[in-house]
Amino acid sequence: MEEKVIVCKELTKRFGDFYAVDKISFDVSKGEIFGFLGANGAGKTTAMRILCGLSYPSSGDALVAGFSVRNQQESIKKNIGYMSQRFSLYENLSILENIEFFGGVYGVSRKEIKDRSYKLVGELGLQKEAKKMVGSLPLGWKQKLAFSVSIFHHPKIVFLDEPTGGVDPVTRRQFWDMIYDASASGITIFVTTHYMDEAEYCNRISVMVDGKMEALDTPGNLKTKYGSDSMEDVFYKLARAAKRTGD
Repeated sequence: MEEKVIVCKELTKRFGDFYAVDKISFDVSKGEIFGFLGANGAGKTTAMRILCGLSYPSSGDALVAGFSVRNQQESIKKNIGYMSQRFSLYENLSILENIEFFGGVYGVSRKEIKDRSYKLVGELGLQKEAKKMVGSLPLGWKQKLAFSVSIFHHPKIVFLDEPTGGVDPVTRRQFWDMIYDASASGITIFVTTHYMDEAEYCNRISVMVDGKMEALDTPGNLKTKYGSDSMEDVFYKLARAAKRTGD
């Protein structure tokens, strides 16, 4: 039986009479690459904030790495990684200083940080740049470094919020190779993206529209169901009915 690392049951976030997230239910398995899609205003950002332990639901519940989003948020934060499109490392610190800092934040021992830092830098091919300020790196390298740091503590789940925005196609492909490697090691990948070719790389995809989960299946099954040749066309068919434009 597959281990479920996210179990979401009728998760709801309400602001007055406005339902940003409206009774969504789904689960995600260990090591799965799960695409979480939706147009602006769909509610995906609000839902992701709840799953990351940054916001409370109005009703319903979700277990993330075995902990409830209702009352175990600090435990959730210790068992996940997070990376956003807005580069999340400190640009005025060196590569090694960033690894050391975030390794400490994630609770990795000082010895383990030292042992693994140079190995990570080597895997990224950044040996010569290890002591350079992160701000001097090209965006693609920054994003690959940020992803590596987000899984440095071997979390059960890593949340990626539009991680490849603004990088070139070659770097995006390299970034997804890193995602595949992390997934193969047992880390669950929960990713939002506006690039529909990237949606094709996911094991399963959900599509939110106006706070509700309108579709959830593999890319192949969704394309068959909606009579489409691409996920871009599937997404358009679902999202064009949306009434909301702000999340």
